[in-house]
Amino acid sequence: MNIGWILLIVAGVVALWAIMTYNGLISLKNRVEEAWSDIEVQLKRRYNLIPNLVETVKGYAKHESGTFEKVTQARNQAMNAKSVGEHAEADNMLSQTLKSLFAVAEAYPELKANQNFLSLQGELSDTENKVQASRRFYNGNVRDFNTKIQVFPTNLVAGMLGFAKRDFFEIENEAERAVPEVKF
Repeated sequence: MNIGWILLIVAGVVALWAIMTYNGLISLKNRVEEAWSDIEVQLKRRYNLIPNLVETVKGYAKHESGTFEKVTQARNQAMNAKSVGEHAEADNMLSQTLKSLFAVAEAYPELKANQNFLSLQGELSDTENKVQASRRFYNGNVRDFNTKIQVFPTNLVAGMLGFAKRDFFEIENEAERAVPEVKF
């Protein structure tokens, strides 16, 4: 076998490896984008539920306008977030303001018994669970993608083709990271 054939075979193997590596990176990139889309769908559902919940609580607790304004402002900030980091920060703020809204509801027994409020609260709780699951799915895909573009020799292809590390959807608020204290 002459040297020309050996070089041709080696070039073919390298080209095949580069194609397979590129296709693997594209597949992982698309999974990250799909996972982010899942988060956006759940957040949109959450954003749509909040005005109904606020209006229901407003009917019972008219003098709690500061809380309602904070929830509305946090919702608007979350809806206008652009990057993963901005979404995470705004989402954490929205979670905190929703907790204060539910604290207001606790002071009104007739509100807590209202079927519309209970239904909205249940839907929001279900949505929160879906948001958490979507975050975990997204972060798992980001982990896989980031690992793939950082390991040798894939990092050579990833670097040449401009694949960049993605951000995780993380909790920025230290208070939310803390373990809740349960007292009886």
